[in-house]
Amino acid sequence: MRRFFLLSFMAVTATLSACSTTKQAPDTSIKTSSVIEPEGRKPAPAGDDATPDFAGPHHLSGRTLEVSSLADLKLQDKEVILSFDDGPIPGRTDKVLTILDQFGVKGAFMMVGEMAEMHPALARKVAMDGNTIGSHTYDHANLSSLGFDAAMEEVIKGQLAVTKATGTDVSFFRFPYLSESHRLRAAIAMRDMVVMDVDIDSKDYFATTPVSVTQRTMDQLHKRGHGIILMHDIHKRTAKMLPTLLSKLEAEGYKVVILKFKKTQAPTNLVASANVVMTR
Repeated sequence: MRRFFLLSFMAVTATLSACSTTKQAPDTSIKTSSVIEPEGRKPAPAGDDATPDFAGPHHLSGRTLEVSSLADLKLQDKEVILSFDDGPIPGRTDKVLTILDQFGVKGAFMMVGEMAEMHPALARKVAMDGNTIGSHTYDHANLSSLGFDAAMEEVIKGQLAVTKATGTDVSFFRFPYLSESHRLRAAIAMRDMVVMDVDIDSKDYFATTPVSVTQRTMDQLHKRGHGIILMHDIHKRTAKMLPTLLSKLEAEGYKVVILKFKKTQAPTNLVASANVVMTR
């Protein structure tokens, strides 16, 4: 009898374990503090995760804009910059890259240092594909809750982590939660980094449908006429809605601008003065 109960218990345990594997486990690979809030509507079923084919020809790619400071980052009417925060993450960032490639455009990826460390091969691929690389602190800390020295340590640690993972210079930065201060902005500029602001927030972090994200983005864009669009490559709905968004942008005559950092050169007279000092 005792053996019978033991065998029965083991059978029930095995059954429960098998059932638990059918449930989707939480995605522990996302180590970012991005806020995900309900919007009052349930998201549509995920469906097939395969990336659809939107091969060209496309006419969405615009000019290359070289900037050395925020003052240089001026967009014309019908120009947008596609920016993606919080990655990279396998299975999501790579799908975004595939879609961008199909439409012949590039994005600006503001990477969290911790995520770049976890997925260096993917981080490097983002850079090798010709996208703009920026940092987003090391672990998505709210810098306004930290003292100045601690905040700068978080910024520098993130910049170094992304630089190491991508193998390229990190010349752009975005504040997590867009929480900033004039002092931090000035200190970051002194490190030859351009702060990336946000003109159009897609709010793809809301638990909502890809259609809703696309419509919200286009509605804001129609009001402004141009701007830097904020998205997040860590969310499935972003890759799901991106082809529709890009198709709408193309149909309405928008162009996607590629960002490049231009290092400032010291004035010739200062260089000459420095040479004179060195030779004395």
